[in-house]
Amino acid sequence: MAKLWFKFQRYFRRKPVRFFTFLVLYLTAGSLVLLHSGFVGQPAVSQNQANPVAGAPAEGAELPFLGDLNLGRAFRDTGETSSIARRYGPWFKGKDGNERAKLVDYGGAWSRALKGRVIREKEEERAKYIGCYLDDTQSRALRGVSFFDYKKMTVFRCQDNCAERGYLYAGLEFGAECYCGHKIQATNVSEAECDMDCKGERGSVCGGANRLSVYRLQLAQESARRYGSAVFRGCFRRPDNLSLALPVTAAMPNMSVDKCVDLCTEKEYPLAALAGTACHCGFPTTRFPLHEREDEQLCAQKCSAEEFESCGTPSYFIVYQTQVQDNRCMDRRFLPAKSKQLIALASFPGAGNTWARHLIELATGFYTGSYYFDGSLYNKGFKGERDHWRSGRTICIKTHESGQKEIEAFDAAILLIRNPYKALMAEFNRKYGGHIGFAAHAHWKGKEWPEFVRNYAPWWATHTLDWLKFGKKVLVVHFEDLKQDLFVQLGRMVSLLGVAVREDRLLCVESQKDGNFKRSGLRKLEYDPYTADMQKTISAYIKTVDAALKGRNLTGVPDDYYPR
Repeated sequence: MAKLWFKFQRYFRRKPVRFFTFLVLYLTAGSLVLLHSGFVGQPAVSQNQANPVAGAPAEGAELPFLGDLNLGRAFRDTGETSSIARRYGPWFKGKDGNERAKLVDYGGAWSRALKGRVIREKEEERAKYIGCYLDDTQSRALRGVSFFDYKKMTVFRCQDNCAERGYLYAGLEFGAECYCGHKIQATNVSEAECDMDCKGERGSVCGGANRLSVYRLQLAQESARRYGSAVFRGCFRRPDNLSLALPVTAAMPNMSVDKCVDLCTEKEYPLAALAGTACHCGFPTTRFPLHEREDEQLCAQKCSAEEFESCGTPSYFIVYQTQVQDNRCMDRRFLPAKSKQLIALASFPGAGNTWARHLIELATGFYTGSYYFDGSLYNKGFKGERDHWRSGRTICIKTHESGQKEIEAFDAAILLIRNPYKALMAEFNRKYGGHIGFAAHAHWKGKEWPEFVRNYAPWWATHTLDWLKFGKKVLVVHFEDLKQDLFVQLGRMVSLLGVAVREDRLLCVESQKDGNFKRSGLRKLEYDPYTADMQKTISAYIKTVDAALKGRNLTGVPDDYYPR
């Protein structure tokens, strides 16, 4: 036998082409055998095992529901079932306690069809599709919160976001836009008009152009629809002309916060004002701007139905912001004609440029552009991100550039300045954790953080100095001032952009100022990452910038920039 094997080896060593031909034929034959085994007919499951109640389905009949595709718990297999389980997956118990077959997805057409059926049935348990509806940017069909994702939007993701916030309806539009609401305020249209695939789920419909695919959410608890996510705005004096300021009023002898918030949510108003035994609903307007808060003791009258809640008085109202989205500032578009000037929205990285863009788009109704291209921002709804920065179709252009040539390319600029200690940490988090993520603990404690501060801290100073020196018409806005007094500071920014300032629109922006790019404050460092040497260096840069601002008769840096 050994001699025969030696002759076999010597034959193929002298003729390598024959050896490789033989090897290819061997592998091909093995692949065909394996492929054939994957498409063998359905498993011969006994009647009692596969479906103990109804029996096995006839050939060509619709497959029974085989339970959830959770492969976490398996039962011990014996006899006939063990051979099937080894090939098609383990046996599991369904919710009704009966044993049901579950198949591992090996890529076959049968298992893919089964998986699709299971997913569809699970989605039907969560939400029911009710039709295609007309939508209008001026008067939305669903007037709750909304969000966009032009890359990963799916039906389930939209439903999940709306259900999490307690809404009754979820609607998808343009393949990438999700709208939530408690009531549909639009007409039903033909199903053929909802003809766009979801950006993150080909084969699933996500509305169309100005058309919503609407689902009614099957919420587990009635309480999920209630006011749990309403925001307390404060105590305010009764407006002079109550019927114009808050157009909906209802008497509530058994007043409670949830009853008033429920009423205003149902009426599709973003404000709920409690006035003793009366509930008022409306929008923030110039007649009721919510800018002058009163001492909460003036509103400290207990609710008749809830002894531990305050329900205000006829003269001083307790105000809550409901889940209803104020749509007066949600319409956005490109400029109707090419702009004759290029206006920069300039800032050091981490100074809040993306947030400022969000505010400007809401306040003006026009898209902002960028000197760069960030796909994640485009996918979140910044449609001007894809335009070339010189296109003239956007109201202003984001830039972090600080060279003379780059600065002089713009006709005017809004220069956004932020505390360097905060800006450096924000940019470090963005660099290592994404737009709303956080850098890992190892990055803060490793060599990355000291090297980052050494390279970026000088840039914070030179960026401001260069724009003050080479900028043609520069409006300086401090991030801290914008955060503290958004109405006034955003009004200054809009005026520079050449757009008429509409106060009601600015008030609308105030109620939804955070947008989708606010980093959560839950993961703050438990220690100060700045060493004494870092603080000494940064303080010197702050003093340099402060002197440069004051030298141009501008307000210096805010007091909280230093000392630390």
